[in-house]
Amino acid sequence: MRGAFVLPHPAMRTDGRMLHAVRSRSIRTVHGMELSMTTTFPDISINTDRLVLRALEEADAPALAEMMNDEMVGAWTAVPQPYTEDAARRWITEYAPTERAAGRGLDLGVTEFLTQRLVGIVQLGNTNWRVRSSELSYIIAPWARGEGYASEAALATAQWLFGDQKFERLELRTAADNTASQQVAQKIGCISEGVLRNACIARTRTEDGSWTELRTDFIVWGLLPEDLDGVADQMAEAGYSSYTDWS
Repeated sequence: MRGAFVLPHPAMRTDGRMLHAVRSRSIRTVHGMELSMTTTFPDISINTDRLVLRALEEADAPALAEMMNDEMVGAWTAVPQPYTEDAARRWITEYAPTERAAGRGLDLGVTEFLTQRLVGIVQLGNTNWRVRSSELSYIIAPWARGEGYASEAALATAQWLFGDQKFERLELRTAADNTASQQVAQKIGCISEGVLRNACIARTRTEDGSWTELRTDFIVWGLLPEDLDGVADQMAEAGYSSYTDWS
């Protein structure tokens, strides 16, 4: 779980109307030739031995709301607390499709292959199609932690992004005290690139049980295609899935 998970609400204009997303294409020149490239993520399913990463479905709303109401999610993300099923449904039916269609990002539900149970979320955001870079966030449900699902899902997403979408950079930002999220970044081969001082707003419980905000640092992690060399084998040796396929 990381500390700057994008606030899940539909993209809105200043006049309150939802933005109309359009599929777009851009042109880049390689060796003197102009190449047309899509700037929209496909409707994708990514599979490992244990997990399926796929588009969120309306039936996921109850589990998604329960996941977002977890104490760790409240502490390290900007997700509103408490988080309702109606908010989860809007995320699934409005926000996520709009972000994908506009090319800004991609939200994938992480499910167990055998049980089809929702166990997490992986999100790509702040995507720059010219630079071919995106920012990765992840949340794992409290009922599924300790299984290595965050590392497995994050690695599978990176492999797909570099291999199929030909991206050149993936970035993660973790709150300075969020050691669990930092361990995921290290496991998938990320390199710590620096600190953004006072750039993160975390939350903690007060004596009366309400939330209060506190300011902390972001650690910035970078992942390039070559950083993945040997990572899958290392995870397989540790007992985690190393096979990834997508469709």
